[in-house]
Amino acid sequence: MLIEGKKYAPEHLGRVLVLGLGKSGHAALDYLLPLLGTRVDALAVAAGGDTPAARADAERAKAAGAVVEFGNDAVAPLVQAVGGSFDLCIASPGIPEISEFFQSAKAASVELVSEVEFAWRESDESSTWVAITGTNGKTTTTSIAAHLLEDAGLAARAVGNIGDACIARVAAGDTDVYVAEVSSFQLESTSRFSPNVAVLLNITPDHIEWHGTLDAYAAAKWKVIANLSQTPNSTAVLCATDDAVRARIRELRSMTPDERGFDYVPVGTKDGIADDMRARCGSENAAFVATDGVLTVSFRGVEHRLCAASDLQIKGDHNTENALVAASCAIALGVDDALVAQSLRSFAPLEHRIEPCGSVAGVACYNDSKATNVDATLKAFSAFGSTRPIVLLGGHDKGTDLAPLVAAAHEHAKAVVIFGEARERFLAAFGGECSGEDGTLAVIAANHMEDALDAGLAAAAPGDVLLLSPACSSFDEFTCYEQRGDVFKELVAVCSAEA
Repeated sequence: MLIEGKKYAPEHLGRVLVLGLGKSGHAALDYLLPLLGTRVDALAVAAGGDTPAARADAERAKAAGAVVEFGNDAVAPLVQAVGGSFDLCIASPGIPEISEFFQSAKAASVELVSEVEFAWRESDESSTWVAITGTNGKTTTTSIAAHLLEDAGLAARAVGNIGDACIARVAAGDTDVYVAEVSSFQLESTSRFSPNVAVLLNITPDHIEWHGTLDAYAAAKWKVIANLSQTPNSTAVLCATDDAVRARIRELRSMTPDERGFDYVPVGTKDGIADDMRARCGSENAAFVATDGVLTVSFRGVEHRLCAASDLQIKGDHNTENALVAASCAIALGVDDALVAQSLRSFAPLEHRIEPCGSVAGVACYNDSKATNVDATLKAFSAFGSTRPIVLLGGHDKGTDLAPLVAAAHEHAKAVVIFGEARERFLAAFGGECSGEDGTLAVIAANHMEDALDAGLAAAAPGDVLLLSPACSSFDEFTCYEQRGDVFKELVAVCSAEA
């Protein structure tokens, strides 16, 4: 039996396993502990790594009557402890599906779902879900969409990979519109999840070590629209500027509306965001930048002209595209054009995403530490119009193809400064160090990020732009991209004070 008024919440959950005690596992544990003895017969936690935070959660769980085991071989003793297999397992997104830990939990459970799926099931039937995924741009797009919906007076919250875990906001009971940034990890373990608006921004190679293959990674991303037809009046917002997404748009266009079961809005075309898919191939809906520079969303026969791209505070065509996507979400949910336009103008750049962080002797500095892969850095290269930035590249090398990065640097940058663990491979891709005489690209080597900043500033002149956009993860020198960005901003502040 299901609980009336919820999306899909059984009255009886039975024996439940929480797999992992990261952000999602912690929130799921908080939600489930009060249900012990009512909806939950037995609660087990396979905690994974033994960290101080996980240990604190474990002690709290055991005090409330749950059973807890640490280590990657924890599932078997937990099955024995609760007296049988689990009716439901809620898996944390940080645990790869191909790992023995995950597979042992899956084998011991009637059903395994992600925390996002569980939260959606437990949410009010009347609640609205906007699910946003893609290799790059998820966080910015989610933040803009939540900003637009909150400004419209809705009880909207950014959840998932940013903000609170989805189930934490469901438990709080203060959210009507969940704007969820969802990763391929989270989507992989969904089965019924059916948002009102689903967004897929792009699919480029990333997290292959987690999924095993690029095809498996893409399949996980596409699960965001798998059940969309189950939600009345639902909409998919899909970036047609991306090759993989555009291929799926062609498939959707070949279906009748009844076969498809939902509307879709193509954003841009293969030629970019200044192109209208209606004119290109007869699409019913479209989002694009009109010839006069105005962000425009045509939806269900109505053209919504919003604000000029030049009015946005966020830089770059990729951010204009993110704004168009977020605006399409708001329009699909019925938000007034004037409110959408006003909120687009007021949205400020996010931390670590082409974030202005001061100037040093007339050189404007930007922190794009969130650019942890080549594709993200490619977008940052072209974000400054005719100004050719000096770009700091490097960190922990993901081993991806660097040819597009080299080409973009020669086209858009004044200089690149290469640092960190990735330095030698990146230098080789650029053909070694180069002075940049006669207007050619300067290629400079440095040891660590602080050295790279000093070298970049030494190569800069007043009026130049210096951009940290590493195209690498941070784990050679920092614990996360946030720490890397924070340190960069601190170093810029110090240099500015000394200039």
